[in-house]
Amino acid sequence: MKKMKHKKKMIALIIAAALLIACAATYFLLPEKVVFPVKKALYSEKINDLMNDYVFSVDATKPGGTLPNLKSNINVFGGRFAEEPARNTENDPYAFIDYIQLMECSGGSKERDLFKDPDDFSVTDDYDFSPLLRSCKGILSVGAKPLLKLGNVPKKLSVKTIAAAGAETGDFSVNVYPPDDYNAYYAYIKALAEALVAEFGLDEVRAWRFGVLTEYENAGWFRTPDEDPKATAEAFCKLYDYTAEALIDVLGEDVFIGAHSMTVSEGLWDEREFIRHCGKGTNFATGKTGTRLCYLAGSYYEHTPGGDHKGRITLPEVVSLLRGAAEEAGLPDLLYGIDEGRVLVGQTPGRDSDELLSRTVGYTYQAGFDARLIKQGFDSGLDYFSSWAYCSEGFTGLPTVSYYVAELAARFEGESLLPEAVEKKGWLPGAEVAVSAALDEDAGLVRVMAYNYKNSLYYLASADTEIRVKLPENAGDEVRVTVWTVDDDCNWFDEWNENRKELGFPDEVFAWSPDDGNPLFADADAAARFHTLQNDYRDEAKLTPETYSVKVENGECALHAALSPNAVAFFELAY
Repeated sequence: MKKMKHKKKMIALIIAAALLIACAATYFLLPEKVVFPVKKALYSEKINDLMNDYVFSVDATKPGGTLPNLKSNINVFGGRFAEEPARNTENDPYAFIDYIQLMECSGGSKERDLFKDPDDFSVTDDYDFSPLLRSCKGILSVGAKPLLKLGNVPKKLSVKTIAAAGAETGDFSVNVYPPDDYNAYYAYIKALAEALVAEFGLDEVRAWRFGVLTEYENAGWFRTPDEDPKATAEAFCKLYDYTAEALIDVLGEDVFIGAHSMTVSEGLWDEREFIRHCGKGTNFATGKTGTRLCYLAGSYYEHTPGGDHKGRITLPEVVSLLRGAAEEAGLPDLLYGIDEGRVLVGQTPGRDSDELLSRTVGYTYQAGFDARLIKQGFDSGLDYFSSWAYCSEGFTGLPTVSYYVAELAARFEGESLLPEAVEKKGWLPGAEVAVSAALDEDAGLVRVMAYNYKNSLYYLASADTEIRVKLPENAGDEVRVTVWTVDDDCNWFDEWNENRKELGFPDEVFAWSPDDGNPLFADADAAARFHTLQNDYRDEAKLTPETYSVKVENGECALHAALSPNAVAFFELAY
């Protein structure tokens, strides 16, 4: 009997091993490069049914912490914003945006130095703040507030330091060096703040946010001429102190100010030195202990779609590192954000680069990627994740899947995070199927986000998902469910990518990666033609919700979603 049991056990193990090897062979023997979107199924229906069913439970009787609008920020490279920006009336990203970050907005190049004559180094107080004032007017016109990234020193304030360095700019075509005279720099920032108050009023400007530099420990943005880590750290702390003091002297002690580090990867020096300085160090501008600090932000990038981190840490690790350093320095209750990031380069290079202008791909892969970041943000206590663009022309044109996920995720703002658990988990190599849920008790709503994601371009398996929701005691016998499914059916980019070469748009027409849903073209004629062709894809770009009723039994109801690869489903339950 024992031998028979042993034999049966061995046979079962052999069968299981064979099945596993077959799945792995199917998975790993795919060609190295697969062009999006791949239509054929990676696994047979039978294997998929056996291996990728999920059951989740959500308990709406145990509300937790209040959720932020993780999609409340956007960032604008180059420090300028249109005074009268174009609006997308049907799919308007500005509708859920609270802050617009103007990066390197106070100087660093001839185009951004706020002087009447940036090249006249004999005078350092011929200020002209009108370009920045116009940008702030544009931000206010869309219903948002400015977050002004100061700290890039105008060249005429760094003449001697630039000469000592023997080079004018860093990786981003701006002056990367400290000022020759911090008092002259202080006077510049103070005059800038006074100009803002004169134009918009003290109460209005006090409601804005301010930052000092972009990725401050990134040597491509800021360094001393000798590129010494210790000297550069001290120079940045000094720059921050003088910037903060200039703002405080105009706007008052409650000015909202912070800084943005790289953090996701190693910089020239350790960002925790700055955080310790703000908490316990000697302020270079005042001589007192500590410097005002209201928020800390990092960058979060994955190198390519498909999970190549290139030595980078994860999003929760970025948040944990910043929060841990702040609390250790005696700085509790800060806001934590991601000021730039997502996916750095595409699968396909354009004429000049493989970078992604919007740091997102246009494929539905981005929907699952973003939903995963949202869940990680909720679970790690992140306050916002700033984005570069949402539509085919930045903030106008056709909505991308990134837009739909952001617009729906923004609805979680102010709601209470609900506990959720996996009751049954499918098993496919590396698959990630998960949910987030929240309660709006006043409105009688439960919201649930479910996604099917795998950090690989080769993942093609769908997921059958059941979500069992335990409802509040005042729920009736039936709930009204509305569900939005962000998948290939609402994504115009898949159809566009299939026929773009036939329409005369080969890879070489794009300056950067053609995988971007906000494409950067190599010439104006191609961009103009794309603009007219977008009308052909409007029907494919529509997201239509489905509404139905579900019975409540024993205080619970069940939701179902057949999630295609990288799809995201948003449920709204009205009880």
